[in-house]
Amino acid sequence: MNALLRSVPITWKNLSRRTLRTVLTVAGIAVATFLFSFVESMRDGVRRATEAGAAETRLVVYRKNRFCPFTSKLPQSYERTIRDVPGVKSAVPVKIVVNNCRASLDVVTFRGVPDEGFMEDHLQGASLRSGSLADWKSRSDAVIVGSALADRRRLRAGDRFDAAGVRTLVAGIFDSDDAQDQNVAYAHLGFLQETAERGGTGGIVTQFNVEVTDPSKLEDVAAAIDERLAHDQFPTTTRPESAFVARAARDVIALVSFAGIVGWASLAAVFALIANAIALAVRDRVRDHAILQTLGWTGMDIAWMVVLEAGMLGAAGGAIGAVAAYAAIGFAKLNFTMEGVSIGVTSSASVTAIGILLATALGAVAGLAPAWTASRREIVQGFRTA
Repeated sequence: MNALLRSVPITWKNLSRRTLRTVLTVAGIAVATFLFSFVESMRDGVRRATEAGAAETRLVVYRKNRFCPFTSKLPQSYERTIRDVPGVKSAVPVKIVVNNCRASLDVVTFRGVPDEGFMEDHLQGASLRSGSLADWKSRSDAVIVGSALADRRRLRAGDRFDAAGVRTLVAGIFDSDDAQDQNVAYAHLGFLQETAERGGTGGIVTQFNVEVTDPSKLEDVAAAIDERLAHDQFPTTTRPESAFVARAARDVIALVSFAGIVGWASLAAVFALIANAIALAVRDRVRDHAILQTLGWTGMDIAWMVVLEAGMLGAAGGAIGAVAAYAAIGFAKLNFTMEGVSIGVTSSASVTAIGILLATALGAVAGLAPAWTASRREIVQGFRTA
């Protein structure tokens, strides 16, 4: 421990002697760690949105063999049939209108929901940032907008909002931890049905959100719903919400999986950068190490100093890159949206900590080979080489 402590000021001095090399190495490590942390945040968002929990109770009833909300059309009268299925607690008809079904960072999603009861229950797990639910109820063309969509489109309560052929008034803006809420505008079901049908009679919805009484019976209830509607004019496919999001977001999931390779390649770049920087430093300090040995430093002391320098480079670059990624993601508030569902990319303290720890550990490991070389060099050889 004493050897490690007395190595700290010398290691710091060594790093400051080659300022340009140190800065460039730390910058390279920071960029690589930034990429790794950003990609891991994307993967974390995908996992949260698509992995089913033991307490999952929600099903999504969709038109069979349909994908984009434009093509999924179900009669609202199915609500009664679905409610009669044993194990169903509630069924909410939802009309969805989007301006783009493809994967994008700027998709506007309108969700038409029943006027009575739904928003009161739904907003219990959220908080209104501005506006009020009373304002939403008082106008048929009013919407309550998720915070991510509001920030991206710079919307405030009282603004007019026009997208996907739907003209609305923003009655309120709310914050929610659910990615499906952050990028959506909740409208009145009847208003959105009439708007989507361009003056038609309405009565058509995109899907039903179903709550079950027993999470362990989720698959059984889904099968029972599809069986009851199998021979109807509009057969359905019912999935748990996490499975529904996973199917809709398959393109994004594939993209994130490929990005994971880039993330781990970034860590390989960290290893290479530190190994190269330390190897050059050890070669430059052959005489310095020989002098330290004449003053009583052992080969192990020299090795500790080299590993400490590598670890400090990794920790500095890792901290800068991981914290920068955390701040950038928090500021950007990214949401991947496709087919009416969203996957949020959110800042995570755990991902930031992992990025810093991995960069530090890789730095220490990258310094082992140069440290071994430096510790095995004899004093006379050190003076001769210099």
